[in-house]
Amino acid sequence: MITLQGLEKEYGKTAALSQVELTIQKGEFLAILGPSGCGKTTLLRLLAGFMKPTAGTIRFGDKEVANSKQISKPENRNIGMVFQSFALWPHMTVEEHICFALKNHRFSEKRTPEEQEVRVTEVLQLVGMESFRERYPAALSGGQQQRVALARAIAPKPDILLMDEPLSALDAELRISMRKEIKQIHKKLGATIIYVTHDQGEALAMADRVLVMQHGRIEQADTPEAIYQRPETPFVATFVGKANLVEGTWNGNYFNPAGSQLRWKDNGVSEKLKQKQLFPVRPEEWQLLPAEAEGLNGEIIISQFQGTERHYVIRVGGQDYQASLPIAAPVWCEGERVTLQIRGRKTQDATEEVLLEIR
Repeated sequence: MITLQGLEKEYGKTAALSQVELTIQKGEFLAILGPSGCGKTTLLRLLAGFMKPTAGTIRFGDKEVANSKQISKPENRNIGMVFQSFALWPHMTVEEHICFALKNHRFSEKRTPEEQEVRVTEVLQLVGMESFRERYPAALSGGQQQRVALARAIAPKPDILLMDEPLSALDAELRISMRKEIKQIHKKLGATIIYVTHDQGEALAMADRVLVMQHGRIEQADTPEAIYQRPETPFVATFVGKANLVEGTWNGNYFNPAGSQLRWKDNGVSEKLKQKQLFPVRPEEWQLLPAEAEGLNGEIIISQFQGTERHYVIRVGGQDYQASLPIAAPVWCEGERVTLQIRGRKTQDATEEVLLEIR
């Protein structure tokens, strides 16, 4: 188990991390998600032992490995690291990369040459690179190089695997393929994986838990489902899933969108969003109806074909909302007037609902 208590890191007068409190369970796959400059890579570097925190402590199990006075060096921590740039040595073959890790990682088991050969084959088969063992990095594709970097990191069987945006240099198809492979490797290894990314799709698809950061602080740490379906803050709602934040007024368990007589029942909106008088609606939760229907009336500003979906931007009273509709849904053109309703929810006029409650 990894425990971070009151962790802070400052560069001069700039705070990269502020009061980070976090517990990472053994064997957990944790994705650290956030925009550039939010502190996620700084957090990973602190976990790796590349630098000292300004304040706070890091514990690996019962052992304190970092505080503001001293740190345990990277080679004294049983970790593996996969870098964004792959960091392969051009003069070494694929097999030599794995052998180097087995011979030089402090926590690697002592193996005979025969046992080492078995482990090299085992690891290369795990990442699908066994037939490329004699090749040099220059003769490999980007995806193959990433597999070698991953194999080198896991070969010594580290307790913790740190990954710093490892798929960002790959094309879209390769990224999707590597997501599946990394998740499968995690299941087989059982190691703790801490995975830094700015790609919400990667975080949601791979992790057991997602940590969303902004301005060096933790906004929310929860399961992918909870992060997406029950965001706690406006930032999490808009960064993960691009929710529309509808402004209005909360009265008990009901929300009244601004400029309308509608009332929407609470569907699990967080207290922080309620305090800011906001109601999050995902783009795929909207349905578009003719202008005379009951709901939020607006104008189609943008209509974009996206293969399996069509994306719309609808301007309602000066506020732009995004909607994603299945390709089989009726097509609306730019300039048309439409009504927004939340899919699967009957939207009632506030006066009508009050009368129903009285009856």
